[in-house]
Amino acid sequence: MTKHKLFKLGAAAALTVTGVSVITSLKTARAANFTAIKRVKINYLPGKGLNIWTNYNKGKFMGYRAKDGTIWNVAETAVDKKGNLWYKVGTREWIEARYTVDVGMDTPASTNAKTKDKVTNVSTKKKSTAKNGVNNVISLGTLTKKSTKKAKAAKVKKAKQIVDAAVKKTSRKSITEKVASTQASSKAGAIVALAKQQVGKPYAWGANGPDSFDCSSLVQYVFKNAAGMNLPRTTYDQVKVGQTVYQKSQANGQPVSANNLQVGDLLFWGSESSPYHVAIYIGNNQYVNAATPEQGTILQTMTSYFAPTIVKRVL
Repeated sequence: MTKHKLFKLGAAAALTVTGVSVITSLKTARAANFTAIKRVKINYLPGKGLNIWTNYNKGKFMGYRAKDGTIWNVAETAVDKKGNLWYKVGTREWIEARYTVDVGMDTPASTNAKTKDKVTNVSTKKKSTAKNGVNNVISLGTLTKKSTKKAKAAKVKKAKQIVDAAVKKTSRKSITEKVASTQASSKAGAIVALAKQQVGKPYAWGANGPDSFDCSSLVQYVFKNAAGMNLPRTTYDQVKVGQTVYQKSQANGQPVSANNLQVGDLLFWGSESSPYHVAIYIGNNQYVNAATPEQGTILQTMTSYFAPTIVKRVL
């Protein structure tokens, strides 16, 4: 039997659960167990209900909704991985904050007489009963009438501080991500420009530049001078750096697609334990590499005939 406890504030107030076809008998929640930090009103779509989830990160729909216009108590706030603010309205019930508006802590909790399922409001001393054995109400009990305006004001202030902190954290994260993205884009542009400048220079095994290169020394030279990144000297060590975004053995032998690549990715040929060549991807399905003594440093277009077997992302 599933048990849910939703939070309550206000004398003899009850919250209705809407959009329910069948709910098993639910345990009455004792008001003393929970403290609401704020109260919100569902501001979704007229006549519609807002989904209630089991968690704010990859939660599951619980099968019932908070109807538009009803008032709900909030016990906790959280921010998901995408930066969206959520409110906890029960022991494990969560709603998205963007579909709510704040209301005063002294605003009565809503009941909805127009719900399709018949609703019966009960106190903490009585269990709810409905026709056909279906309970559509979670009783919230009562709080003492001795609560002062000062205590309510303190709770409102605390709720505002929590929400402000969550919003500030989200904004800071967003700014950090934008700065990181801008920096990566700037480095990628510099890497492409410097790599192209090396085209035409001779190939020499063991050379470290800037007049001649082998394949791995070209990568090391470009990344150090264009992006300030100190990559290892050999292909054996370079293949161990960064995130693997493609590996032929994991892709069932399918060649890498340009749609999966980003400027600045390192392209390797051979196995991960024994790569024999490396190049710098510069976009448009092209790469720059110190190819052979006959060819020197050249710009080439990827083909299925000579496609890389491993791709590493270091930016």
